[in-house]
Amino acid sequence: MAEASLPKSSAPEASTPEPKATAEAAGPQPSEGEGSAPEEPQASKAAEARVAAAKSDPRAASASVSPAPPTSSPVSDHRAVPTHDAASKPESEPKSETDPASESASASASAAAWARKPSWAARAESESESERTSEFVALKPDLPHPAPPRRVAPTPAPPAVGDGPGQGSPEADVTREFGAPPRTDDRTMALTRPPASSPAPPSAAPAPTPATAAGGDDAGGPPPPLDLLAQLTNTPPKPETVARTVGRRIKIWGTLVALLAVVLVVVQALRPLPTPTLKLTAESTHTAAGGALSLPWPSEGQAVVDINGLGRMGTYGEMKPLPIGSVAKVMTTYLVLRDHPLKAGDKGPSIPVDQKAQDDYTNGVKEKESVVEVKAGQQVSELEALQAVMLPSANNVARLLARWDASTEEAFIKKMNDTAKELGMTNTTYTDASGLMESTVSTAEDQVKLAKRAMADPVFRAIAKSPSYTSTTTSGGGTIDTARTQNNFNKLVPLNGVVGIKTGSTTKAGGNLLFAAETTVGDSKQLVIGAVFGQHRAPIIDTATAASKSLILAADKALRSETVVKKGDVVGHVDDGLGGTVPVVATKDLSVPVWSGASVGISLTDGGRTLPHTAKAGTQIGTLTVGTGIGEVKVPVALKGDLAEPSFGAKLTRIG
Repeated sequence: MAEASLPKSSAPEASTPEPKATAEAAGPQPSEGEGSAPEEPQASKAAEARVAAAKSDPRAASASVSPAPPTSSPVSDHRAVPTHDAASKPESEPKSETDPASESASASASAAAWARKPSWAARAESESESERTSEFVALKPDLPHPAPPRRVAPTPAPPAVGDGPGQGSPEADVTREFGAPPRTDDRTMALTRPPASSPAPPSAAPAPTPATAAGGDDAGGPPPPLDLLAQLTNTPPKPETVARTVGRRIKIWGTLVALLAVVLVVVQALRPLPTPTLKLTAESTHTAAGGALSLPWPSEGQAVVDINGLGRMGTYGEMKPLPIGSVAKVMTTYLVLRDHPLKAGDKGPSIPVDQKAQDDYTNGVKEKESVVEVKAGQQVSELEALQAVMLPSANNVARLLARWDASTEEAFIKKMNDTAKELGMTNTTYTDASGLMESTVSTAEDQVKLAKRAMADPVFRAIAKSPSYTSTTTSGGGTIDTARTQNNFNKLVPLNGVVGIKTGSTTKAGGNLLFAAETTVGDSKQLVIGAVFGQHRAPIIDTATAASKSLILAADKALRSETVVKKGDVVGHVDDGLGGTVPVVATKDLSVPVWSGASVGISLTDGGRTLPHTAKAGTQIGTLTVGTGIGEVKVPVALKGDLAEPSFGAKLTRIG
């Protein structure tokens, strides 16, 4: 019956020797009386499975017939294979026993064939599956290498298990398989082989020793490709030396330094050039010959004489705050023109006269104040209102302008004090817009500071030097306050070049006059500004006027013209910003007004123009100036030589 369980493909191959599965190879066989008949179906099925596997894979058959490793018990070295009754087997079935002579001949043939193979081929066949899974990876990870295909070992037939201890061990008859070891890092530095876990191929003669990776002992052919690749790629690097290290660093840093140098040169060459500047090399001040100037000062109070833009001629008295009377109206007029500026010849907006202005007029006449007749509902121009404040010193119109400008008199007074602080009038306090109140105090020095700023406005200056104006609000009566023609209270205008500025007098303040006079010195016109305050000798206003006149005449006499710089003198140079300079010279004589012992400042400016990088000799490049404001005197300066751009070397070496 075992015939039916054999595969059909086994019939044509009956002449092929069956692997060692016979009763002789298995050792002593039990007799039929020992109960082996019941085991026959399982044993025959296992034997048939091994025969089929041997036919499909001879290598597996060779592995299956390899002798088992020796153990302590000789009984466990062989598995008992039950035999079939001779009567039950067909005559065509090959014998299960193997002749000892044929077995010895087969072993000798296998050994001879094994010896004829090259060592690398023998080694490849002798390696177990786990050994063949080892891979070699080159030291250079950037070289592509295909992964070798993995062979899949056939699955062995399940072993037959006996009922008794003498019927065979499952491990002795099963082909040993080992899975491939887990893949490690692909950057393995060398080819490693795990120790062999399978017995050598069956052979009567010992197998030749496999050649090493070097392949020097292999006479049967070249070494495997992986061994050759290992020889080519596993070349050790050259030993590191100090000279090699220094040379490498020199190459790296030398390249970086050269690159940085090129970048630096390009950047320095393309950077924008600095703007040339004009610098003074001559003396910044000039002191006139002579001692201190002596002026005809008043016998009381305080006084100041100043040449606008050139300096102070002198002062008299202690500069402590005192009532100034109607001189306070200079600040009122200055603020109105600052907040509501007028052009020359314009009258400005119309200002409606309110009832308060009319009432102030009525009460002012009774109190003998300086007022001008106005009636509620009238319209008065800004220019006329300012003329009424500056010339006849109308208190009621000054208060009207304060309300018109700032809505309330209190708000306007705050503006007056804030402006005084801005101008550096540290000893000045305003409490009303007209100056009638004795609490409105200042000094001659502070009021000269204000006069310089106010006289810079051409409209203010035109009003201050006017002898009179024609009123449109008065009725034309015979009194001062009702007359159509309103005269300037400053009796010095327009005599002796006097152009203002304002009188002020009260019983407490005495006589006060803030004055200005124009005088010509050489080719320039100078403005003398001064003040005489605190004159109590009656008539107080006439005393202040007389003292002011004396100071104006003395100042005019003391002024003289003096040459500070001659034509062609080097007064400075143009600096190109990179170390290059070109001298500049005055194009004509510079003569300035001075007085005995006076010290005047000299400055060299470009006039607000941007200096060129290149220019020819003789090009006007700036201005040499003495003084400021109205008293300023100046002459042009020109290049003494050609002005050129900085050199390439200067561009490269500049810092900042």
